[in-house]
Amino acid sequence: MRESNQLVNRLDWGTIALYLLLVALGWLNIYAVVYDVQADQSIFDLSLRSGKQLVWIIAAGVLITTIMLVDFRFYSSFAYFFYGGVILILIFVLLFGREIAGSKSWFAIGSFRMQPSEFAKFATALAVAKYLSTNNRVFYNLKSQLTLFAIIGLPAILIILQGDTGTAMVYAAFVLVFYREGFSPLLLGIGIAAVILFVLTLFISQVYLIIAVVVTAFLLIGINSRKTKRIIGISVTAVAVISLVVSVDFFVTDILKPHQQNRIKALINPDGDPMGYGWNVTQSKIAIGSGGVWGKGFLQGTQTKFDFVPAQSTDFIFCTIGEEHGWTGSAVLIILFVWLLYRVTIIAERQKSGFARIYGYSVAAILFFHFAVNIGMTIGLFPVIGIPLPFFSYGGSSLWAFTILLFILLKLDAHRLQMLTR
Repeated sequence: MRESNQLVNRLDWGTIALYLLLVALGWLNIYAVVYDVQADQSIFDLSLRSGKQLVWIIAAGVLITTIMLVDFRFYSSFAYFFYGGVILILIFVLLFGREIAGSKSWFAIGSFRMQPSEFAKFATALAVAKYLSTNNRVFYNLKSQLTLFAIIGLPAILIILQGDTGTAMVYAAFVLVFYREGFSPLLLGIGIAAVILFVLTLFISQVYLIIAVVVTAFLLIGINSRKTKRIIGISVTAVAVISLVVSVDFFVTDILKPHQQNRIKALINPDGDPMGYGWNVTQSKIAIGSGGVWGKGFLQGTQTKFDFVPAQSTDFIFCTIGEEHGWTGSAVLIILFVWLLYRVTIIAERQKSGFARIYGYSVAAILFFHFAVNIGMTIGLFPVIGIPLPFFSYGGSSLWAFTILLFILLKLDAHRLQMLTR
Protein backbone atom coordinates (compact mmCIF):
# COMPACT_ATOMS: atom_id res chain seq x y z
CA MET A 1 0.00 0.00 0.00
CA ARG A 2 2.82 2.38 0.90
CA GLU A 3 4.56 1.68 -2.42
CA SER A 4 1.31 2.33 -4.32
CA ASN A 5 0.89 5.67 -2.55
CA GLN A 6 4.45 6.64 -3.43
CA LEU A 7 3.83 5.77 -7.10
CA VAL A 8 0.69 7.92 -7.14
CA ASN A 9 2.63 10.85 -5.67
CA ARG A 10 5.45 10.50 -8.21
CA LEU A 11 3.21 10.44 -11.28
CA ASP A 12 3.16 13.50 -13.54
CA TRP A 13 -0.45 14.49 -12.94
CA GLY A 14 -0.23 17.52 -15.20
CA THR A 15 0.41 15.26 -18.20
CA ILE A 16 -2.29 12.86 -17.07
CA ALA A 17 -4.75 15.77 -16.82
CA LEU A 18 -3.91 16.78 -20.40
CA TYR A 19 -4.44 13.18 -21.54
CA LEU A 20 -7.84 12.99 -19.84
CA LEU A 21 -8.89 16.35 -21.24
CA LEU A 22 -7.94 15.42 -24.82
CA VAL A 23 -9.70 12.05 -24.55
CA ALA A 24 -12.85 13.68 -23.16
CA LEU A 25 -12.87 16.41 -25.84
CA GLY A 26 -12.33 13.79 -28.52
CA TRP A 27 -15.26 11.75 -27.21
CA LEU A 28 -17.56 14.80 -27.25
CA ASN A 29 -16.54 15.69 -30.80
CA ILE A 30 -17.05 12.12 -32.01
CA TYR A 31 -20.59 12.43 -30.66
CA ALA A 32 -20.98 15.74 -32.52
CA VAL A 33 -20.09 13.95 -35.77
CA VAL A 34 -22.59 11.11 -35.36
CA TYR A 35 -25.37 13.08 -33.62
CA ASP A 36 -28.73 12.99 -35.39
CA VAL A 37 -31.08 15.83 -34.47
CA GLN A 38 -34.21 13.85 -35.35
CA ALA A 39 -33.18 10.65 -33.56
CA ASP A 40 -31.78 12.59 -30.57
CA GLN A 41 -29.64 9.64 -29.49
CA SER A 42 -27.65 9.66 -26.27
CA ILE A 43 -23.88 10.01 -26.25
CA PHE A 44 -23.81 6.69 -24.35
CA ASP A 45 -25.74 4.81 -27.08
CA LEU A 46 -23.58 1.78 -27.98
CA SER A 47 -24.93 1.78 -31.52
CA LEU A 48 -23.18 5.11 -32.08
CA ARG A 49 -19.46 5.64 -32.44
CA SER A 50 -19.50 7.80 -29.32
CA GLY A 51 -20.84 4.88 -27.28
CA LYS A 52 -18.23 2.51 -28.70
CA GLN A 53 -15.51 5.07 -28.05
CA LEU A 54 -16.59 5.24 -24.41
CA VAL A 55 -16.12 1.46 -24.13
CA TRP A 56 -12.61 1.83 -25.54
CA ILE A 57 -11.89 4.69 -23.15
CA ILE A 58 -12.89 2.49 -20.21
CA ALA A 59 -10.70 -0.31 -21.61
CA ALA A 60 -7.85 2.22 -21.87
CA GLY A 61 -8.27 2.79 -18.14
CA VAL A 62 -7.70 -0.93 -17.59
CA LEU A 63 -4.54 -0.73 -19.73
CA ILE A 64 -3.28 2.21 -17.69
CA THR A 65 -3.84 0.31 -14.44
CA THR A 66 -1.98 -2.71 -15.83
CA ILE A 67 0.97 -0.57 -16.96
CA MET A 68 1.23 1.00 -13.53
CA LEU A 69 1.12 -2.36 -11.72
CA VAL A 70 3.93 -3.90 -13.80
CA ASP A 71 7.50 -3.42 -12.55
CA PHE A 72 9.18 -0.53 -14.39
CA ARG A 73 12.18 -2.72 -15.29
CA PHE A 74 9.89 -4.98 -17.31
CA TYR A 75 9.67 -2.53 -20.24
CA SER A 76 13.43 -2.40 -20.71
CA SER A 77 14.01 -6.10 -20.11
CA PHE A 78 11.34 -7.21 -22.59
CA ALA A 79 11.73 -4.42 -25.16
CA TYR A 80 12.97 -6.78 -27.88
CA PHE A 81 10.27 -9.29 -26.96
CA PHE A 82 7.58 -6.67 -27.58
CA TYR A 83 9.24 -5.71 -30.85
CA GLY A 84 9.58 -9.29 -32.08
CA GLY A 85 5.99 -10.06 -31.13
CA VAL A 86 4.70 -7.06 -33.08
CA ILE A 87 6.76 -8.01 -36.15
CA LEU A 88 5.21 -11.49 -36.10
CA ILE A 89 1.73 -10.00 -35.76
CA LEU A 90 2.38 -7.64 -38.69
CA ILE A 91 3.36 -10.66 -40.80
CA PHE A 92 0.24 -12.55 -39.69
CA VAL A 93 -2.02 -9.66 -40.61
CA LEU A 94 -0.48 -9.65 -44.10
CA LEU A 95 -1.41 -13.32 -44.43
CA PHE A 96 -4.72 -13.51 -42.59
CA GLY A 97 -5.89 -9.92 -42.10
CA ARG A 98 -8.99 -8.28 -43.55
CA GLU A 99 -8.72 -5.60 -46.20
CA ILE A 100 -10.59 -2.42 -45.28
CA ALA A 101 -10.48 0.80 -47.33
CA GLY A 102 -7.66 -0.56 -49.49
CA SER A 103 -5.40 -1.58 -46.57
CA LYS A 104 -4.93 -5.16 -45.41
CA SER A 105 -4.00 -4.08 -41.91
CA TRP A 106 -6.86 -5.30 -39.74
CA PHE A 107 -7.74 -8.37 -37.69
CA ALA A 108 -11.51 -8.73 -37.53
CA ILE A 109 -13.62 -10.99 -35.33
CA GLY A 110 -17.27 -10.23 -35.91
CA SER A 111 -17.77 -6.52 -35.37
CA PHE A 112 -14.51 -6.20 -33.39
CA ARG A 113 -11.52 -4.92 -35.37
CA MET A 114 -7.92 -4.32 -34.34
CA GLN A 115 -5.11 -2.62 -36.27
CA PRO A 116 -1.73 -4.07 -35.18
CA SER A 117 0.25 -1.34 -36.97
CA GLU A 118 -0.88 1.14 -34.30
CA PHE A 119 0.73 -0.96 -31.56
CA ALA A 120 3.94 -1.37 -33.56
CA LYS A 121 4.83 2.26 -32.75
CA PHE A 122 5.31 1.80 -29.00
CA ALA A 123 7.06 -1.56 -29.51
CA THR A 124 9.50 0.03 -31.96
CA ALA A 125 10.05 2.93 -29.55
CA LEU A 126 10.99 0.42 -26.82
CA ALA A 127 13.35 -1.44 -29.17
CA VAL A 128 15.03 1.78 -30.34
CA ALA A 129 15.47 2.93 -26.73
CA LYS A 130 16.92 -0.44 -25.74
CA TYR A 131 19.35 -0.56 -28.66
CA LEU A 132 20.56 3.02 -28.39
CA SER A 133 20.94 2.87 -24.60
CA THR A 134 23.14 -0.25 -24.81
CA ASN A 135 25.22 0.92 -27.80
CA ASN A 136 26.79 4.20 -26.76
CA ARG A 137 28.75 4.77 -29.97
CA VAL A 138 26.12 3.59 -32.44
CA PHE A 139 26.43 6.69 -34.64
CA TYR A 140 30.17 6.13 -35.10
CA ASN A 141 29.78 2.60 -36.45
CA LEU A 142 28.19 1.87 -39.85
CA LYS A 143 27.05 -1.63 -38.87
CA SER A 144 25.31 -0.30 -35.74
CA GLN A 145 23.68 2.49 -37.75
CA LEU A 146 22.35 0.00 -40.30
CA THR A 147 20.99 -2.15 -37.46
CA LEU A 148 19.26 0.85 -35.92
CA PHE A 149 17.66 1.89 -39.21
CA ALA A 150 16.63 -1.72 -39.77
CA ILE A 151 14.77 -1.65 -36.44
CA ILE A 152 12.55 1.19 -37.66
CA GLY A 153 12.58 0.07 -41.30
CA LEU A 154 11.27 -3.48 -40.83
CA PRO A 155 7.85 -2.55 -39.34
CA ALA A 156 7.56 0.34 -41.80
CA ILE A 157 8.10 -2.00 -44.78
CA LEU A 158 5.59 -4.53 -43.45
CA ILE A 159 3.02 -1.75 -42.97
CA ILE A 160 3.65 -0.46 -46.52
CA LEU A 161 3.02 -4.00 -47.80
CA GLN A 162 -0.32 -3.85 -45.99
CA GLY A 163 -1.18 -0.80 -48.08
CA ASP A 164 -1.02 1.69 -45.20
CA THR A 165 1.70 4.08 -46.37
CA GLY A 166 0.51 6.86 -44.04
CA THR A 167 1.16 4.87 -40.87
CA ALA A 168 4.52 3.71 -42.25
CA MET A 169 5.59 7.34 -42.71
CA VAL A 170 5.33 7.86 -38.93
CA TYR A 171 8.58 5.92 -38.53
CA ALA A 172 10.45 8.81 -40.14
CA ALA A 173 9.82 10.65 -36.85
CA PHE A 174 12.48 8.49 -35.17
CA VAL A 175 15.14 10.48 -37.03
CA LEU A 176 14.42 13.32 -34.58
CA VAL A 177 15.25 10.94 -31.72
CA PHE A 178 18.48 9.91 -33.44
CA TYR A 179 19.45 13.56 -33.82
CA ARG A 180 18.98 14.10 -30.07
CA GLU A 181 21.21 11.11 -29.38
CA GLY A 182 24.10 12.16 -31.61
CA PHE A 183 23.05 11.59 -35.23
CA SER A 184 24.99 13.88 -37.57
CA PRO A 185 23.24 17.25 -38.09
CA LEU A 186 24.68 17.24 -41.62
CA LEU A 187 22.88 14.00 -42.49
CA LEU A 188 19.68 15.31 -40.91
CA GLY A 189 20.02 18.51 -42.95
CA ILE A 190 20.52 16.50 -46.14
CA GLY A 191 17.39 14.52 -45.40
CA ILE A 192 15.32 17.66 -44.76
CA ALA A 193 16.71 19.28 -47.93
CA ALA A 194 15.77 16.18 -49.95
CA VAL A 195 12.19 16.33 -48.64
CA ILE A 196 11.94 20.05 -49.46
CA LEU A 197 13.33 19.43 -52.95
CA PHE A 198 10.84 16.59 -53.47
CA VAL A 199 7.95 18.91 -52.56
CA LEU A 200 9.28 21.72 -54.77
CA THR A 201 9.46 19.30 -57.69
CA LEU A 202 5.72 18.73 -57.32
CA PHE A 203 4.99 22.45 -57.67
CA ILE A 204 7.73 23.65 -60.03
CA SER A 205 8.65 22.36 -63.50
CA GLN A 206 11.57 19.93 -63.46
CA VAL A 207 13.21 21.86 -66.30
CA TYR A 208 13.31 25.07 -64.25
CA LEU A 209 14.73 23.25 -61.23
CA ILE A 210 17.43 21.52 -63.28
CA ILE A 211 18.42 24.82 -64.91
CA ALA A 212 18.60 26.44 -61.47
CA VAL A 213 20.80 23.61 -60.14
CA VAL A 214 23.15 23.72 -63.14
CA VAL A 215 23.52 27.52 -63.02
CA THR A 216 24.14 27.46 -59.26
CA ALA A 217 26.72 24.68 -59.66
CA PHE A 218 28.62 26.59 -62.36
CA LEU A 219 28.64 29.75 -60.24
CA LEU A 220 29.99 27.85 -57.22
CA ILE A 221 32.61 26.10 -59.35
CA GLY A 222 33.69 29.48 -60.72
CA ILE A 223 34.06 30.88 -57.21
CA ASN A 224 36.08 27.82 -56.13
CA SER A 225 37.99 27.35 -59.41
CA ARG A 226 41.29 26.61 -57.67
CA LYS A 227 39.91 24.20 -55.07
CA THR A 228 39.69 20.75 -56.67
CA LYS A 229 38.02 18.99 -53.73
CA ARG A 230 35.26 21.59 -53.53
CA ILE A 231 34.67 21.39 -57.27
CA ILE A 232 34.28 17.62 -57.02
CA GLY A 233 31.93 18.01 -54.07
CA ILE A 234 29.82 20.61 -55.89
CA SER A 235 29.66 18.43 -59.02
CA VAL A 236 28.60 15.32 -57.07
CA THR A 237 25.96 17.30 -55.17
CA ALA A 238 24.58 18.78 -58.40
CA VAL A 239 24.33 15.34 -60.02
CA ALA A 240 22.59 13.94 -56.90
CA VAL A 241 20.09 16.82 -56.83
CA ILE A 242 19.32 16.49 -60.55
CA SER A 243 18.88 12.72 -60.13
CA LEU A 244 16.39 13.31 -57.31
CA VAL A 245 14.46 15.88 -59.36
CA VAL A 246 14.23 13.54 -62.36
CA SER A 247 13.23 10.53 -60.21
CA VAL A 248 10.25 12.27 -58.57
CA ASP A 249 8.07 11.97 -61.68
CA PHE A 250 8.89 8.25 -61.99
CA PHE A 251 8.16 7.72 -58.29
CA VAL A 252 4.78 9.48 -58.45
CA THR A 253 3.53 7.99 -61.73
CA ASP A 254 5.01 4.47 -61.67
CA ILE A 255 5.39 3.53 -58.00
CA LEU A 256 2.54 5.22 -56.18
CA LYS A 257 -0.91 3.67 -56.48
CA PRO A 258 -3.72 5.68 -58.17
CA HIS A 259 -5.31 6.75 -54.86
CA GLN A 260 -1.90 7.86 -53.58
CA GLN A 261 -1.32 9.85 -56.76
CA ASN A 262 -4.67 11.53 -56.22
CA ARG A 263 -3.56 12.62 -52.75
CA ILE A 264 -0.52 14.31 -54.28
CA LYS A 265 -2.77 15.98 -56.86
CA ALA A 266 -5.10 17.17 -54.12
CA LEU A 267 -2.16 18.77 -52.31
CA ILE A 268 -0.91 20.53 -55.44
CA ASN A 269 -4.28 21.63 -56.81
CA PRO A 270 -7.35 20.67 -54.73
CA ASP A 271 -9.55 22.80 -57.01
CA GLY A 272 -8.48 20.79 -60.05
CA ASP A 273 -11.15 18.16 -59.32
CA PRO A 274 -13.30 19.41 -56.41
CA MET A 275 -15.85 16.62 -56.90
CA GLY A 276 -13.18 13.92 -57.14
CA TYR A 277 -9.71 13.71 -55.63
CA GLY A 278 -10.00 17.22 -54.17
CA TRP A 279 -13.29 16.54 -52.35
CA ASN A 280 -11.89 15.64 -48.91
CA VAL A 281 -9.55 18.61 -48.57
CA THR A 282 -12.00 21.08 -50.15
CA GLN A 283 -14.87 20.09 -47.84
CA SER A 284 -12.52 20.01 -44.88
CA LYS A 285 -11.39 23.59 -45.47
CA ILE A 286 -15.01 24.68 -46.03
CA ALA A 287 -16.03 23.11 -42.70
CA ILE A 288 -13.16 24.73 -40.79
CA GLY A 289 -13.60 28.11 -42.45
CA SER A 290 -17.35 28.17 -41.90
CA GLY A 291 -16.81 28.12 -38.12
CA GLY A 292 -15.45 31.67 -38.10
CA VAL A 293 -14.02 32.94 -34.82
CA TRP A 294 -16.34 31.30 -32.29
CA GLY A 295 -17.91 28.46 -34.30
CA LYS A 296 -21.51 27.44 -34.88
CA GLY A 297 -21.89 25.80 -31.49
CA PHE A 298 -21.77 22.25 -30.15
CA LEU A 299 -23.88 19.86 -32.29
CA GLN A 300 -24.68 22.70 -34.72
CA GLY A 301 -22.21 21.97 -37.51
CA THR A 302 -24.01 21.74 -40.86
CA GLN A 303 -21.04 20.31 -42.78
CA THR A 304 -20.83 17.69 -40.05
CA LYS A 305 -24.52 16.86 -39.96
CA PHE A 306 -24.80 16.31 -43.71
CA ASP A 307 -21.64 14.14 -43.97
CA PHE A 308 -19.83 16.42 -46.41
CA VAL A 309 -16.42 15.50 -44.97
CA PRO A 310 -15.52 11.79 -45.25
CA ALA A 311 -13.90 10.06 -42.24
CA GLN A 312 -14.79 13.05 -40.05
CA SER A 313 -14.78 11.09 -36.79
CA THR A 314 -11.34 9.62 -37.55
CA ASP A 315 -8.79 11.31 -39.81
CA PHE A 316 -10.74 14.57 -40.19
CA ILE A 317 -11.95 15.04 -36.60
CA PHE A 318 -10.23 18.45 -36.50
CA CYS A 319 -12.89 19.73 -38.95
CA THR A 320 -15.53 19.30 -36.26
CA ILE A 321 -13.56 21.51 -33.89
CA GLY A 322 -13.10 24.14 -36.59
CA GLU A 323 -16.75 24.20 -37.62
CA GLU A 324 -18.47 23.98 -34.24
CA HIS A 325 -15.94 25.86 -32.09
CA GLY A 326 -14.27 28.09 -34.66
CA TRP A 327 -10.81 29.59 -34.63
CA THR A 328 -10.96 29.85 -30.84
CA GLY A 329 -11.65 26.15 -30.31
CA SER A 330 -9.02 25.18 -32.88
CA ALA A 331 -6.44 27.39 -31.17
CA VAL A 332 -7.26 25.90 -27.76
CA LEU A 333 -6.87 22.36 -29.10
CA ILE A 334 -3.52 23.19 -30.72
CA ILE A 335 -2.33 24.80 -27.47
CA LEU A 336 -3.30 21.66 -25.54
CA PHE A 337 -1.31 19.45 -27.91
CA VAL A 338 1.70 21.77 -27.87
CA TRP A 339 1.55 21.82 -24.08
CA LEU A 340 1.42 18.01 -24.02
CA LEU A 341 4.42 17.80 -26.36
CA TYR A 342 6.30 20.28 -24.16
CA ARG A 343 5.59 18.25 -21.04
CA VAL A 344 6.62 14.98 -22.69
CA THR A 345 9.89 16.58 -23.82
CA ILE A 346 10.55 17.86 -20.29
CA ILE A 347 9.83 14.40 -18.91
CA ALA A 348 12.22 12.84 -21.43
CA GLU A 349 15.03 15.28 -20.63
CA ARG A 350 14.88 14.76 -16.86
CA GLN A 351 15.30 10.99 -17.02
CA LYS A 352 18.25 9.41 -15.23
CA SER A 353 18.64 6.49 -17.65
CA GLY A 354 19.39 6.49 -21.34
CA PHE A 355 16.61 4.00 -22.02
CA ALA A 356 13.90 6.17 -20.44
CA ARG A 357 15.20 9.37 -22.06
CA ILE A 358 15.33 7.87 -25.56
CA TYR A 359 11.91 6.30 -25.12
CA GLY A 360 10.56 9.67 -23.95
CA TYR A 361 11.86 11.44 -27.05
CA SER A 362 10.37 8.66 -29.19
CA VAL A 363 6.99 9.35 -27.61
CA ALA A 364 7.37 13.08 -28.30
CA ALA A 365 8.44 12.47 -31.92
CA ILE A 366 5.55 10.10 -32.69
CA LEU A 367 2.95 12.39 -31.09
CA PHE A 368 4.39 15.42 -32.90
CA PHE A 369 4.27 13.69 -36.30
CA HIS A 370 0.64 12.64 -35.83
CA PHE A 371 -0.41 16.04 -34.50
CA ALA A 372 1.34 18.09 -37.19
CA VAL A 373 0.42 15.91 -40.17
CA ASN A 374 -3.19 15.23 -39.12
CA ILE A 375 -4.02 18.91 -38.67
CA GLY A 376 -1.88 19.87 -41.66
CA MET A 377 -3.75 17.55 -44.01
CA THR A 378 -7.16 18.89 -42.94
CA ILE A 379 -6.16 22.40 -44.00
CA GLY A 380 -4.32 21.39 -47.17
CA LEU A 381 -0.71 21.74 -45.98
CA PHE A 382 0.04 18.00 -46.19
CA PRO A 383 -1.29 15.25 -48.43
CA VAL A 384 -4.08 13.15 -46.95
CA ILE A 385 -2.27 10.09 -45.59
CA GLY A 386 -4.88 8.83 -43.16
CA ILE A 387 -3.39 9.01 -39.68
CA PRO A 388 -5.43 9.79 -36.53
CA LEU A 389 -5.19 12.74 -34.17
CA PRO A 390 -3.78 11.24 -30.93
CA PHE A 391 -6.31 10.60 -28.12
CA PHE A 392 -8.93 12.47 -30.17
CA SER A 393 -9.89 10.48 -33.25
CA TYR A 394 -12.40 7.64 -33.16
CA GLY A 395 -10.88 4.17 -32.92
CA GLY A 396 -9.96 1.68 -30.24
CA SER A 397 -6.62 0.60 -31.72
CA SER A 398 -5.24 4.15 -31.97
CA LEU A 399 -6.53 5.18 -28.54
CA TRP A 400 -5.10 2.10 -26.84
CA ALA A 401 -1.77 2.34 -28.68
CA PHE A 402 -1.28 6.03 -27.82
CA THR A 403 -2.36 5.35 -24.23
CA ILE A 404 0.22 2.57 -23.87
CA LEU A 405 2.86 4.75 -25.54
CA LEU A 406 2.31 7.65 -23.11
CA PHE A 407 1.75 5.77 -19.87
CA ILE A 408 4.80 3.55 -20.20
CA LEU A 409 6.74 6.81 -20.22
CA LEU A 410 4.86 8.07 -17.17
CA LYS A 411 5.60 4.78 -15.40
CA LEU A 412 9.33 5.08 -16.20
CA ASP A 413 9.29 8.72 -15.11
CA ALA A 414 7.74 7.84 -11.77
CA HIS A 415 10.74 5.56 -11.11
CA ARG A 416 13.42 7.73 -12.71
CA LEU A 417 15.42 8.02 -9.48
CA GLN A 418 15.59 4.24 -9.25
CA MET A 419 16.87 3.73 -12.79
CA LEU A 420 20.57 3.50 -13.56
CA THR A 421 22.13 6.48 -15.28
CA ARG A 422 23.39 5.74 -18.74
